[in-house]
Amino acid sequence: MHRRQFVKLCGAGLAAFCLPTLSFAAAATEQRFIFIIQRGAADGLNTVIPYADPDYQRLRGALAIEEIADSRLDSLFALHPSLVTATRLYQQQQALFVHAVASAYRERSHFDGQNVLESGGTRAYQLRDGWLNRLLGLLPPSQNEAIAFSPTIPLALRGSYQVDAYASAKLPQPSDDLLLRVSQLYSNDAQLHAAWESAMQVENMAGFQPQNSQQPEALGKLVGDFLSRADGPRIAMLETGGWDTHSAQNNRLSKQLSDLDKLIASLQTALGDHWQQTLIIVATEFGRTAAANGTGGTDHGTGAAMLAFGGALPAISTRNRQWAAGKVIADWPGLKDSQLYQGRDLQPTLGLDSAITALVSAHYGLEPGKVSRMLFPASS
Repeated sequence: MHRRQFVKLCGAGLAAFCLPTLSFAAAATEQRFIFIIQRGAADGLNTVIPYADPDYQRLRGALAIEEIADSRLDSLFALHPSLVTATRLYQQQQALFVHAVASAYRERSHFDGQNVLESGGTRAYQLRDGWLNRLLGLLPPSQNEAIAFSPTIPLALRGSYQVDAYASAKLPQPSDDLLLRVSQLYSNDAQLHAAWESAMQVENMAGFQPQNSQQPEALGKLVGDFLSRADGPRIAMLETGGWDTHSAQNNRLSKQLSDLDKLIASLQTALGDHWQQTLIIVATEFGRTAAANGTGGTDHGTGAAMLAFGGALPAISTRNRQWAAGKVIADWPGLKDSQLYQGRDLQPTLGLDSAITALVSAHYGLEPGKVSRMLFPASS
């Protein structure tokens, strides 16, 4: 069955649950690459936890994650306990984590930060196409159409290579940015502001997840099945939302990370033998403040954590020994007040563009300089 026919036939099944945006691009190669964007600014400090940094507990207070006995990675870092599959993959040399990483963006707008992350530019709206679309120009000629499960193609996949779109019939949940704008709109209205804040507190405590009410196992199977087909795509992009944890962070982040962990596990199962040819990169537009705020959450920050998974990582590590699987790669800046960026954020010490370039070039056996110039021309 042709892939376009398959998508139309499975539409009813997709509508049964609210998927995060899923985008495909096809290229004539057996290597698989999946990019997962965490929209909303995921908290890197409670994802890859610097538990041995003496200032972590001081800054985080009640938000500090202490149940790390089963998820310690090394003498400094541990994973959030919800990341069970991620911990197992790390122990099997099929995961690596990059900390204190950031794009060139240094402000705190979700829209602008995501634009820089997806376009590969050094400032918002500098480039009109996306680095993931430009990657296709470095690979063998495409043999199949590209497809996106979304009303519009994500910026990272926009460009000269064709990407079709498919949207589920079910409307998505409201985005974090929309909810934040409504909060700002009501901020000067005593009655509406109080009612809105009360409603959001109830939703947060109930585990409300904007744009992220998907069944991660079903999504992982869907993506894995597509990438496993002989005539299927080889590059995929997934969008997940709900990472903007200004309040009730502990419960919300635990659910977010658990869903991400289930998604990775499902991808591994669905890909089968093709898992050995797969690289997955998970990244966010910027991190969150080092210190907790007054509402049980954190605010927009700078330095973040990037996650990488896949059976291809051991081979990548062989090609580029600086990016060894089963390691946390970090030039750790520390969390003392004097070490924080602008006195409030984790100081970035590694560029996200450099991390993506190193992994992607080793994955595809390409010259890193060529990859950097193509994917991140403004930085090269």
